[in-house]
Amino acid sequence: MLRRLVLLILIFFVVVAGLGAWKFWSIRQQIAIFTAPKPPIQISASEAQQIEWQSRLPAIGTLTARQGVELTAEISGTVDQLSAVSGQVVDAGQTLLRMHDEVERASLATAEAQVELAELDFNRQRNLLQRQSISQAQFDQASSTLRQSRARAAELQAILQKKTIKAPFAGRLGIIHVDPGDYLSPGTPIATLQDLSSLHVDFSLAEQHYPRLSVGQQVELTVSAFPGQRFGGEITAINPRVDAASRTLLVRASIDNPEEQLLPGMFAELDVLLPDTQPRVVVPETAVNFSLYGNSVYVVVPADDNQAEGDGGQLEAKRRFVRLGERRDGLVVIIDGLQAGEQVVSTGQLKLDDGTAVVINNSNPL
Repeated sequence: MLRRLVLLILIFFVVVAGLGAWKFWSIRQQIAIFTAPKPPIQISASEAQQIEWQSRLPAIGTLTARQGVELTAEISGTVDQLSAVSGQVVDAGQTLLRMHDEVERASLATAEAQVELAELDFNRQRNLLQRQSISQAQFDQASSTLRQSRARAAELQAILQKKTIKAPFAGRLGIIHVDPGDYLSPGTPIATLQDLSSLHVDFSLAEQHYPRLSVGQQVELTVSAFPGQRFGGEITAINPRVDAASRTLLVRASIDNPEEQLLPGMFAELDVLLPDTQPRVVVPETAVNFSLYGNSVYVVVPADDNQAEGDGGQLEAKRRFVRLGERRDGLVVIIDGLQAGEQVVSTGQLKLDDGTAVVINNSNPL
């Protein structure tokens, strides 16, 4: 009985020792896994470059035609003839529409006949006055009658001319809203006429930018209809008054539009080109981590300062906070915190932390 008890005790200790050894080996394996160096993370890197950077003032504006009007009727009448079609390019003074004018022509003929009669009577009265056969008052009456007749004829001539709508300047017609036979009252819209050879763009800038603006300064703009295409122009006028409500300054620029790609009313994003071109350090915009606590980049440096990358040394990513300047065309200016020639991580930052081992693979950007 005693022998059996001793045997059971020995078996128990052997089992406990075996479980303890297995547990000790398992813990050591886990410790080895967690303490083993992590494999380097593949990233794409770009070199910080120093380039000549031209500062710009961004703004938004709306395009307007250099000349643009809404053609309307000045007097009432019925449309007799349309001499243009919608969308047609017309010359200055070209006839676009005629209204019935038979009544006005007849009235003008009557007025002209009255002018002829008044001129005969005036000449007769003048001869009589020279012979002192009539009084000065009679001659003055004849002179007044002549002037009234001429004024009435001129009035009817002006009314007759208003029966014909002509283009006030060369341009392109819009959609014509009337047809022959329509009755037009004063103010009835007929069509729009736009001179598209050049356009204006009005935009606002903060008042502190006023010393940096001048007439003749170059601007570039883009519109959503032609993404990626930039149109050039220049500032032609600066409003001499700052808006007291918004503290902004209204500026107007002119844009040549020989191919009529731009249309009045388009929304435009533009940049005012400033003359202060300076060397600036720039990096791809994707290399910057934007946060509320500060903007930063990951700089690729050798893990061992005594080894160079070309000697097979390991690389690591170091977080560095930077101060940013303007952003344009996928690049951002680094004002402080980075030197030209340093390598920065351009893609793959989400997997990184300060001091993470990395390997550069620019052939397959992440």
